[in-house]
Amino acid sequence: MAVSQQSTGNPSSITFAGANNGAATTTAARRALYLKLFSGELFKGFQRNTIARDLITKRTLKNGRSMQFIFTGRTKSEYHIPGNNILGNTDGAPPVAEVTIECDDLLISSAFVYELDETLAHYDLRGEISRKIGYALAENYDRRIFRAITKSARSAGPITKSTFVEPGGTQIRVGTTGTNKADAYNPTMLVNAFYDAAAALDEKGVSGEGRVAVLNPRQYYELIQAVGGSGSGAYLINRDEQGDALQSGNGIIEIAGIRIYKSMNIPFFSNFGTKYGTSSNDTGVAEPTNTGSFVDEAMGNQQEIAVPTANASANEGQRTVNDYGEEVKFSNSCGLIFQKEAVGLVEAIGPQVQVTSGDVSVIYQGDVILGRLAMGVAPLNPAAAVELVAGAAVNSGNTAAF
Repeated sequence: MAVSQQSTGNPSSITFAGANNGAATTTAARRALYLKLFSGELFKGFQRNTIARDLITKRTLKNGRSMQFIFTGRTKSEYHIPGNNILGNTDGAPPVAEVTIECDDLLISSAFVYELDETLAHYDLRGEISRKIGYALAENYDRRIFRAITKSARSAGPITKSTFVEPGGTQIRVGTTGTNKADAYNPTMLVNAFYDAAAALDEKGVSGEGRVAVLNPRQYYELIQAVGGSGSGAYLINRDEQGDALQSGNGIIEIAGIRIYKSMNIPFFSNFGTKYGTSSNDTGVAEPTNTGSFVDEAMGNQQEIAVPTANASANEGQRTVNDYGEEVKFSNSCGLIFQKEAVGLVEAIGPQVQVTSGDVSVIYQGDVILGRLAMGVAPLNPAAAVELVAGAAVNSGNTAAF
């Protein structure tokens, strides 16, 4: 490495030998490299930690605050009477309903990177921060989608025209009692619930393409351990996928044509992660040693309300977010089975990165790194959504509509 002193009075700069062969020598060029590296890390962190994005109906929103989806109901066939004009069915079918999905406010995750910390750190500080920002966005993204699917499973069909009946969402209890939450971990009961869900989707005319299930990790691994048994577990595995696939936790291919995923972000007994408890009316799962409090994080209410600032009116402090439900609304929810039409996602700003530079970096001797996205998700076709419930009857207050 060679050091060159400028003769024009400008501060000296460090250049790399072989600069003519493509090495970055200017501040702008070096910052461009930092930005490219960061962007790649953010998208990697986001994509590896979100599974819901590609399992539902997604549209890009441009030049507007919401997107309209048109839902057409069923029509009928009828016999023609000789001599009568054919001017459409006598019932005026098909009925049409509009489903409008609003975009939530901007979702952000950011961090300040102090330049001296970067200099002294023995690891890639920006890369690590970028991954955490990607994780934070992906986690929030998935949680909102899964709660919207739960809401869809509790909703009526969007068609309201008299004499027309369109199917709504479905709730299926895992197990045979309304008091035992531990049924949510019983492999045989889970398999039975899957077949009930598949039958319900078939009966409502929902396409078999794109049907998936998302379970809590412990439920997923209970199914894995049942593989090869004499009961229902003997039918969970694709026989060509044993060995490494089974050991990796990806061995369960599908049940009743429903592909299975696992996620810590589904609403699970009012928690994210795992709900522990060994009482007679609890999950029957003892908490392992030192799991960390993050697995027991409460759902919270993500339907935002007016948040006035010190120098703004209440209207100026209002934030717009779809209703994703409160913690108490998920007290018996223990899994989701759905087809991609269950909810619609509108995305105005995909996961992006912004980094400060120039005078701002000089003043603060560091950069603010920001990841952002703008999206909204809401029920689209409730007939395509199934919520699994344990420890309560499906018509109890614990599983009531939002």
